[in-house]
This record gives sequence, structure tokens and C-alpha cells, in this order.
Amino acid sequence: MSAGSGYVVHDGCDHLFFVGFLGAGKSTLARNLGSLFHRPHVDTDRMVERALGRSVAQIFAEEGEARFRDAETEQLRRLASRKSLLVSCGGGIVERPENCALMHEMGTVVFLDGDLADSLRQIRRPELRPDLGTADHAARVYRHRRPLYEAAADITIDIRNKTFEQVATDAGQLLWERGLL
Repeated sequence: MSAGSGYVVHDGCDHLFFVGFLGAGKSTLARNLGSLFHRPHVDTDRMVERALGRSVAQIFAEEGEARFRDAETEQLRRLASRKSLLVSCGGGIVERPENCALMHEMGTVVFLDGDLADSLRQIRRPELRPDLGTADHAARVYRHRRPLYEAAADITIDIRNKTFEQVATDAGQLLWERGLL
């Protein structure tokens, strides 16, 4: 590692991928840690939206989830040419084993582990979350994805009963101590 202009530069591809259910705070955490530790952050859902010129909800409605997942994998592959990113991943990125393998090739996967009720409370615009659906559907998706997040995770951070500030502090400290930030 070498420092220049306040940035920590690691050798090779060393991204941190934040995974977890909808509303877990992945985007906010990546953005805030990025500011604090001078690391660029990206959001896979925003990358797909820019690539396809439509919102996630529009992509799901017009072309279906499979098209969105294809674009998500394509955008994930593009991150291999970049360094030291904090990557907020869409909630379903773990649905494809290929995505999990790509994330492991490029860095470390951090699972923000919370309860479904906590996630649902954090979602301000549920109509923009096409894979959320009804409360029953959301519960089924959560039960399906949770083991996928656990299997993909290199590091798990429990976010239950914590404020965002506590999660950010815990995550920053843990990742700094491990030499990942």
C-alpha cells in the first residue's frame, strides 16, 4: 500500500462489496465510508439504470427481472478494471452464483445482516423496489436470499437494533482494522 493525496492505494483489485436485503443501508454506508476514507463508491443499481437508460422499476416492468440481472452481471464485470471501490450492490445480486464469484475475485463481500422488519421500515419508496411486492412476497424473498448473503459474505456486520451511525462506526473500524479501508 502506498499513500498519495490522502488516498490509500492497494495492489490489485480490492473492492468492498456491500450486500444485504433491500433497505439495509448499503448505499448510504458505501457513500459515507467513501467520504470518510477517500474511496470512490458506486451503486450497481444506478450503474444498470445508466447503462439501460431506465429505472430499475421500468426495466423490471418492460423487460423482466432476467434482463435486469443480465445487465447487473455485465456492470459487475466492468468493475474489474477499476481499483479500491466501495460497491453498494442491489439486493438480488447474490441470486446468481456468477456474481458472487466475480465479487470474490475482485475483493471482499460485506453482508449487512438485519431483520426483514428493519429493512421494510427503511424503505422510503417501496413502489421503486420491483422485487419487494407485498409483505408476504417480501418475506419469501428475504427467506430465500438470506442464506445466499451468508454464503457470499467474507465479513458479516450485524445491523440489528443499531442506528446508522453505529453501523457506520462499527463497519469503518472493522474494515480499517483488517486493512480493507
